[in-house]
Amino acid sequence: MDKLIYLDNAATTAVKPEVFEEMKPYFLETYSNPSSVYAFAQKSRRVVEDARTSIAGMLGAKAGEIYFTGGGSESDNWALKGCAQALEVKGRHIITSAIEHHAVLHTCQYLEKHGYEVTYLGVDENGMIRTEELEAAIRPDTVLISIMFANNEIGTIEPVREIGAIAKKHGVLFHTDAVQAFGHVPVNVDEMNIDLLSASAHKFYGPKGIGFLYIRSGVKPVSLIHGGAQERARRAGTSNVPGIAGMAAAARLAVASMEENGKKMAAVRDHLIGRVLNEIPYARLNGDRTERLPNNANFCFRFIEGESLLIMLDQKGICASSGSACTSGSLDPSHVLLAIGLPHEIAHGSLRLTLSEETTVEDVDYVADQLKIIVERLRSMSPLYEDFVKSGK
Repeated sequence: MDKLIYLDNAATTAVKPEVFEEMKPYFLETYSNPSSVYAFAQKSRRVVEDARTSIAGMLGAKAGEIYFTGGGSESDNWALKGCAQALEVKGRHIITSAIEHHAVLHTCQYLEKHGYEVTYLGVDENGMIRTEELEAAIRPDTVLISIMFANNEIGTIEPVREIGAIAKKHGVLFHTDAVQAFGHVPVNVDEMNIDLLSASAHKFYGPKGIGFLYIRSGVKPVSLIHGGAQERARRAGTSNVPGIAGMAAAARLAVASMEENGKKMAAVRDHLIGRVLNEIPYARLNGDRTERLPNNANFCFRFIEGESLLIMLDQKGICASSGSACTSGSLDPSHVLLAIGLPHEIAHGSLRLTLSEETTVEDVDYVADQLKIIVERLRSMSPLYEDFVKSGK
């Protein structure tokens, strides 16, 4: 394939060369286990603790509040299961939203099978929760609110500051899945009253298989993984030193250039959105027009099957998605698109395009050109579209 345009950065990003270089010594030279007592191991331990301090500073947190995990899904599982179990004497009620990542939704379903009650808040047509509904859902036995920072499919950024204020007012813990947000938009756990926060390195040009959970001091979720005294005896398992070093390096680069890169990606994204909506009939932008991640564009095309669209884009060297990476093999329509009110037949024709810092206007122009051709071709084979045209609607 001569041409490759990668627009699936919400699924994973490429590791930056400088991040990879930062990681290499901890594979080949300083390869010691940081839990060991000899001097050689202290070099690895120093790397881990420096990374902890660095990441904490980016969040407005303390170093002791950062716990390294295997990624966003583990962090979400730990936050929800750990807090639910730790606070079950107080209550067994949890509040989340209908558009969460499956790492949260499936964990909530697991907890429901074990005697917990979960309220799934609806969202408006842009994927935004209504804070008045959130506050009305809080009960005396509510122990945790888990609302994502930004949606992984449609890019909508939730009113996190307001959610945190409501949670604090009612004495309820607030967890946010910030996997798509950290490194892309500003996050401050104190200013936003966040008690627990999940993040994953491979969403901001770091390595896969490493993430962290921020846990506010005084919050004590039950451990998810047992078998060792790592992470101050709260998360067992030998520390992934190269991964931790890479995540810290990627986070430093992302936060340092966040404003500049955000403006650049948003400009390219808006150019893409404009072309698609202006040049392809019966196309719809999903998600909030302004309160959205700078690199996210999510569309629905009527009379189109998303799977066919992805295959034909792939043939043109374009990597895209129909939704979450964790459900890309599913033929069911996106739960997020259904939650914002789209009917099944329209939700099936979805396309998520997520840009990187390297994506150019020329790249998205090529994508828009190919999309026009592909959509027209697919619609020409659709009896539903033919009937629609004949009806004159």
